[in-house]
Amino acid sequence: MPMNSRAVGIAAAVATIAIWTAFIVVARAMALKSLSPWDILFCRILGASLVLVPWGWWIVRRRRAAGGAAPSWLGVSPLGARVTTVCGLFGGIGYGVFAYAGFVHAPAAHGSVLLPGMLPLWTALLSVVLLHERLAAGRVLALAMILGGGALVGGASLLRAFDGGDVWKGDLMFLVASACWSTYTVLMRRERLDPVEATIAITVFALVAYVPVYAGLALAGVVDSRLASAPAGEILFQALWQGIGSVVISGITFATMVRSFGPVRTTMLTALVPGLSALTAVAVLGEPLGLALIGGLALVTAGILVGVRAARAPAPAVPR
Repeated sequence: MPMNSRAVGIAAAVATIAIWTAFIVVARAMALKSLSPWDILFCRILGASLVLVPWGWWIVRRRRAAGGAAPSWLGVSPLGARVTTVCGLFGGIGYGVFAYAGFVHAPAAHGSVLLPGMLPLWTALLSVVLLHERLAAGRVLALAMILGGGALVGGASLLRAFDGGDVWKGDLMFLVASACWSTYTVLMRRERLDPVEATIAITVFALVAYVPVYAGLALAGVVDSRLASAPAGEILFQALWQGIGSVVISGITFATMVRSFGPVRTTMLTALVPGLSALTAVAVLGEPLGLALIGGLALVTAGILVGVRAARAPAPAVPR
């Protein structure tokens, strides 16, 4: 790798890991402030749309000017209606709804294990079903380690549910959010989608499908919306951080990272995210670091590394 390309790859890797780590901690911190999860997803979609919708319009317009017959949707998504809808349901709305709702009930450290940490497990299982892949013995061992790590964290909160705790609700939502994102990434692999175009497509779908429904239900009082009473600075921060930072910038840096280091080394680097985000949550948010969490983090991180070495397959896109 040339020196300039290597420097760009290293910078992209640092930026990606930093944004993914901060996403978990910031999402938990902001979930305890003024906005509801529905509001935060609304801000995320609007923030990302400011950049990605014009970008998508430009891509579609350029293709049409060149005489291409590539599919598009509404003139702004560079993918066809079917692919845009399916990917948008899982990678845009499904992931966002369950991830942000999870942070209301469960600490960021749990999100560290159950959001990025469970991705290899869900992705492998869905790849068997949708892509008809076969799992080697090494990957099975890795998935067992990841499942064990998730059980250590989520199982402990489930047991405490009998004492009236609701952390298990957040853990369950994290698992569903992770499954949604894995479904999206497997669909990306099956359809051989460009990651930037796929990111534009899920944002366009979320803008069209989520925003009007959210607005109508909020005005009717069906969903909890606090936009009218929240500070303007908090709303702007969420739009910039969740939308432009977590969606647009990290999407570009992740694609650059894969081009620079390859999918296997990229996944090994992103295995740092669960541990870094959990430790950051302990330091910044004052969350407890119990033995179950430590054991779960260790098993999940080790499982990711073992699985990468065994699979030597393309890395799944990680949620932002």
